Amino acid sequence: MGGARVGGTTPGDMERAEQDNVIKSKLGRIDRKIFVMSGKGGVGKSTVAAYLALLLSQKGYKVGLMDVDLHGPSVPLLFNVQGGLQIVDNVVHPYRFSDHLGIVSMGMLLGDRDAAVIWRGPLKISAIRQFISDIEWGDLDFLIIDSPPGTGDEPLTVAQTIPDAEAVIVTTPQEISLADVRKSITFCRQVHMTILGVVENMSGLSCPYCGKEISLFGKGGGMSMAAAMGVSLLGEIPIDPEMVKMGDKGGLDRLTENVDLEINRAYDGIIAKLINNRSS
Repeated sequence: MGGARVGGTTPGDMERAEQDNVIKSKLGRIDRKIFVMSGKGGVGKSTVAAYLALLLSQKGYKVGLMDVDLHGPSVPLLFNVQGGLQIVDNVVHPYRFSDHLGIVSMGMLLGDRDAAVIWRGPLKISAIRQFISDIEWGDLDFLIIDSPPGTGDEPLTVAQTIPDAEAVIVTTPQEISLADVRKSITFCRQVHMTILGVVENMSGLSCPYCGKEISLFGKGGGMSMAAAMGVSLLGEIPIDPEMVKMGDKGGLDRLTENVDLEINRAYDGIIAKLINNRSS
């Protein structure tokens, strides 16, 4: 009994196969898919993903930012996104932050930002696949994917659904973060995902009074770990109180106006490596 079978397949199988074809077609219009992940929460991963997407878009690239952190979506807050997805002629489009940057996040679909998303694995897998298949991303140079920390359902779904995704792994310098990042590197290797490199975030703070660098969370841990694991260090991003303030206000784009900020010089170096180093 159970579901009707036609030629050995169920209606569910056919729907899945049809969605697979749609996903393949949508992804074929996107040149680079960069998966920003971390082994541990609290390392600033979402801010890194959001700022990379923003800076790439300001350089003239067509960029999509897909937030698959379903339980703790931060991207709408970082950009102060008030609206939701755009529906034109029954086609769902990303929220247009600018002419070159479109955003999709579960946080844009929740009426109450404080509401908890209590989902098991199958629902999360379905949501991520729908983010890819049901959204009209169009032709993109980059799709930046912000993932929740760890190596659970969301990263695995991205790895299986986007086989040519390239990983950027975010850490902080201290060992408690590096230990989990090593697991993320192992995860990428097990699912055959190319690792572009590691970003050490919160890498020192310049004292506003004397200018001396303060290593609040240590220094150089990302470089040592990257060398030991045989991956590249893409860059070291310092702590910048202005980044914290603008992130809380949803004004990350205001930071890009000051090209002399140390944090912007660090990101420019990372972006140069991302553009020049690719897996294909």
